[in-house]
Amino acid sequence: MKIETIQQYKSAFDVIVRTVKDDDGKDVEVWYARELQKVLGYSRWENFAEAIGRSIESCKTLNVNVDDHFREVTKMIALAKGAHRPVQDFMLTRYACYLIAQNGDPQKEEIAFAQSYFAIQTRNAELIEERINEISRINTRERLRTSEKLLSKNIFERGVDDHGFGRIRSKGDQALFGGLTTDQMKHRLGIKSGALADHLPTLTIAAKNLATEMTNYNVEQKDLYGECDITTEHVQNNRSVRGMLGQRGIKPEELPPAEDIKKVERRVLKENKILQNDSQKLPKQ
Repeated sequence: MKIETIQQYKSAFDVIVRTVKDDDGKDVEVWYARELQKVLGYSRWENFAEAIGRSIESCKTLNVNVDDHFREVTKMIALAKGAHRPVQDFMLTRYACYLIAQNGDPQKEEIAFAQSYFAIQTRNAELIEERINEISRINTRERLRTSEKLLSKNIFERGVDDHGFGRIRSKGDQALFGGLTTDQMKHRLGIKSGALADHLPTLTIAAKNLATEMTNYNVEQKDLYGECDITTEHVQNNRSVRGMLGQRGIKPEELPPAEDIKKVERRVLKENKILQNDSQKLPKQ
């Protein structure tokens, strides 16, 4: 997500924040669901209300007091000829908004932004951008894990054991990285422990995932059997992905390493825990 886009979203979210006094007289930031619905890209209240419902259930599952973060209120909306009608609304804390973003439509760019905007206690656009990039890398790495698990399952059913899976994956790496083996790439990037993919930038992880998804698809569609045929398929797919990157002037073996994904995951998890434990609460009714 470009910094200009982040600035635009940030401005839209900043405009709708309100403050109320808590029981100690301190300011608490709150958002109203009807306003949040619009900036999160939901056109229908019914769909957004479902996301709120899932968020309330998440709150209960986490043993967090729902009333501290979600409060149903009534809002009056204007009708024709000066008439008004009461509609359902919710007053929400930052933590409630974060849960809604977590339970929202992941295909919406606004949701991706909101997951970071509400998770960190800052409105600094550069820090929001950094966290968005971290979440994107975590999600991409998880998709690769899922694809590789499926490939392992698929090829096991076609006569290939765990050692064979390792060899197939290694041959795929060699094709993607221009002849460099997995171990050679680890040495090149200064990786002393852990999986190669845990230290790759998001683009390279996505490239590995695309090749693996292609292999999964063709293993099933072509009903490939045995290590030799599946290796050939996986190598061809990695070469195709490498060729596509090369057309855009990208050589995956030349991209710099990224921070160990496990450290990034721990940091994001810690931030989420801090938000859960330290989030401001709504005043008592």
